[in-house]
Amino acid sequence: MGKIRHPFETPPENGTALEIADGVLWMRLPLPMALDHVNVYALREGDGWVIVDTGFFSKKGTETWKALIEGPLQGGQIKCVLLTHHHPDHVGAVGWFMKEYGAELITSRTAYLLSRMLILDEQETLPEEVMDYYWKHGIPKEVYEARAKSRPFNFADTVHPLPIGYTRIQDGDQIQLGDRHWDVLRGDGHAPEHLLLMSRDDDLLLAGDQIIPGISSNISIHPTEPMADPLGEWLESCERLREIVRDDQFILPGHKLPFYGAKERLTQLLTHHAGGLSRMVEMMDKPRLPIEFFDTLFMRKVSDLEFGFAFGETLAHLRHLEQTGKIKREMHKDGQYRWLKI
Repeated sequence: MGKIRHPFETPPENGTALEIADGVLWMRLPLPMALDHVNVYALREGDGWVIVDTGFFSKKGTETWKALIEGPLQGGQIKCVLLTHHHPDHVGAVGWFMKEYGAELITSRTAYLLSRMLILDEQETLPEEVMDYYWKHGIPKEVYEARAKSRPFNFADTVHPLPIGYTRIQDGDQIQLGDRHWDVLRGDGHAPEHLLLMSRDDDLLLAGDQIIPGISSNISIHPTEPMADPLGEWLESCERLREIVRDDQFILPGHKLPFYGAKERLTQLLTHHAGGLSRMVEMMDKPRLPIEFFDTLFMRKVSDLEFGFAFGETLAHLRHLEQTGKIKREMHKDGQYRWLKI
């Protein structure tokens, strides 16, 4: 396997674009979080463009897009938006493109339906069943009380409403997009039915958040599906994709820098999670709460801003260890689960 290599070591500045392949522009949209950007791409298609993912919907985001369209995209028609998965930093401005520019949406059925559903699910406080889930799964009392009093993040806070109608693509399809022919691949774990597109005409692979260099995509369990095994789905996806991708392909990820070395990166991701799972089992000499695994799993201190992601990912690792028969959980008298080795 080849080493990971970044041919472009400096990302484009806000409001600018880099042409990183024939007819392919790489741009970035800012995010108000620790991971402070999302990569978006424009594929030239005749006299117009295909947009790949969009960043959050916000005043700053749409102003940036307008500048990009009038600048690097030279006022060309926005023909369609390819959405890799339903997370807000990718789907945020899709509806805005559809409404303002008449763009077609191309995505998976799962991404479209989940986005439509979550946009409608606005809450001023967390529902009782969600709070019950957090308490039972070991959230600290001070965090529980803070969440009970505060307005939660709502999908609609950063995602424009999606108009009705889209074009579905799925694993195994072949499509023509942006003057290239693509094979459609599927990933899972980070987001259900995450789309990747592999060019038949050259070495490009649009990877979204399924293959990112330098960081592992967040793999979390959520209250909506508490008995899921997203880490198991993620590991299966990494194994399956590793048999398909090539190290001479140019990977265009949703975050960080485009790179070569997909097989090597997938191997790193598999090794990374295997190590985390092993370390967690080793420390289960007694029943433990999820937060007791933070330092062991992440190998660093988790900041307050990262707590939600870390908590969900720790639960995903614990759930996978349950699924594979290595550990079990027990309910204690305080109404919270602890996990221990079988």
